[in-house]
Amino acid sequence: MSEDRSSNDPGDKSWIERIAHAFSSEPKTREDLLEVLSVAKQNEVIDDDAISIVEGAMHISDMQAREIMIPRPQMVVLKADQPLSELLPIIIETGHSRYPVVGDNLDDVQGILLSKDLLPLLWRNEKCEEVDIRSLLRPATLVPESKRLNVLLRDFREKRNHMAVVIDEYGGAAGLITIEDILEQIVGEIEDEYDEEDDLPIRKIADNDFVVQALTPIDDFNEYFDAAFSDEEFDTVGGLLLKAFGHLPSRNEVTQLDRFEFKVVNADHRQIHLLRMRSIEGLNS
Repeated sequence: MSEDRSSNDPGDKSWIERIAHAFSSEPKTREDLLEVLSVAKQNEVIDDDAISIVEGAMHISDMQAREIMIPRPQMVVLKADQPLSELLPIIIETGHSRYPVVGDNLDDVQGILLSKDLLPLLWRNEKCEEVDIRSLLRPATLVPESKRLNVLLRDFREKRNHMAVVIDEYGGAAGLITIEDILEQIVGEIEDEYDEEDDLPIRKIADNDFVVQALTPIDDFNEYFDAAFSDEEFDTVGGLLLKAFGHLPSRNEVTQLDRFEFKVVNADHRQIHLLRMRSIEGLNS
């Protein structure tokens, strides 16, 4: 006689039934949802990348524009009254597709210039001085520092904008944010196809100014800079920095480690990606 097992025995339930059961009462919290996704991952329905994207999408609803914006001192802007002969070198050197254009100061944002809008005029005008970029400007999107990233992403998509100027409580420009900045919080760093040197672990920008990948092995860093960091506890520079900060830092946070100053250039809610580094001894020499 076969054993009569109850259909309510949890051991009899397939993973599909467990997921169906979890959704039958609807997830009430993020933890409930992540638990369902965890079951799906265990059964190879989705992978780690998919879960990371879902976590990132939920994470941005807790973040504000001020947390990931490019701060005011680092904004690359063009001046409306500058001749094109002076603006072109800036555009060529920085290689951005969009630029805020300002009047007398950074708080006087007059619009956004798209680099591609210059091409027809440059093609027709041999004399750059005859081109007035004010005629090419598109309206600037202004958002408060407290703007939620998920709401801003929706606005970007609906209005087909890619850039916004972040303003402070007094109406002044506090920084700049792009749709790419938000997407990187969801999917991780998005590399530019023209960043040919981005795969270099250490890249010199200028005297006493370096870009360092967070995954650079400590041994390689020590050899390059004649440093003496221990690799007993961590293998990478990013690991050392996490300990130094004491938390997962956001973009533009700065800390000092031995004789070096590190500034976070790119990071998401999972890890540090890119650092700017300079020697403090070099600053004092």
